[in-house]
Amino acid sequence: MNETPALPKKSLLKKGIILLLKAIIAFFVLSVALTIFYRFVPVPYTPLMFWRSTASVFTEDKFVGIEKKWVPIEDISKAMQQSVIKAEDYKFYQHRGFDFEAIEKAIQYNKTHTKKKGASTISQQTAKNVFLWPSRSWLRKGMEAYFTVLIEFFWPKERILEVYLNVIELGKGVYGVEAASQKFFKKPAKKLNSSQAALMAAVLPNPIRFRIDKPSRYISRRQRKIMGTKIPKIVVAQTPVEVKAEIKEALTPEEKSKEFFSLKFDSEEEADKEKAPEGAASTAPSENTEDSNND
Repeated sequence: MNETPALPKKSLLKKGIILLLKAIIAFFVLSVALTIFYRFVPVPYTPLMFWRSTASVFTEDKFVGIEKKWVPIEDISKAMQQSVIKAEDYKFYQHRGFDFEAIEKAIQYNKTHTKKKGASTISQQTAKNVFLWPSRSWLRKGMEAYFTVLIEFFWPKERILEVYLNVIELGKGVYGVEAASQKFFKKPAKKLNSSQAALMAAVLPNPIRFRIDKPSRYISRRQRKIMGTKIPKIVVAQTPVEVKAEIKEALTPEEKSKEFFSLKFDSEEEADKEKAPEGAASTAPSENTEDSNND
């Protein structure tokens, strides 16, 4: 019986390279097509939503569903839009997806703190939330950078902000500012005032650890920083309260940068030490020592 002759090693290598190139091209075409598709179509669900919901079956006392409602950016208050930019990415309209100054600050911060801080821009967070899985690895960070470049190229800034505000996690099973606004403030996102918007933005680094409905003193201080007010020495109420912002003189770019980084890289040690309001979620250190949204 005649046996089929084995293919030369060079031929196998050539076929492997061709197959790899085809896979790369296919991934590139599909990723570009999906990015362009989401430029015009609302994002229905994200990998994080399915991941959290599925994991709750094994890690929570009861199943955590998915609360979300897509709204156009015109139906999200300007206060909310401004609050997330002030809290997460004050150079959002200047950069092309990456804030290298923030990355440098994060590296320096993480050298001296146990709880790690991320320097992801709103563009990076949007790319991660829409296209990628929730994990911390160099592979995912590399993919995040790739999709960040894509959305910055194909989407205008307004679209990036619109998608971000519609998919960002804001509590257990709560995604997007419309769903969060309806759940926590019983009103549409379009009617959020500056105090409520700042409170929602204050929990963004870790909306599972920190709560909108029962903010700790640490979160209330972040809320006031986002609003640009001085922090009075008072005990925070157990429910969100209206906070009046003080009018400040225009800041220089250097002052604005310093103010932003003092918020972006504020130490959570005070949150670990303080006693949370009665009935609120504990702010004690958890196994997750990094920001969940901004990693």
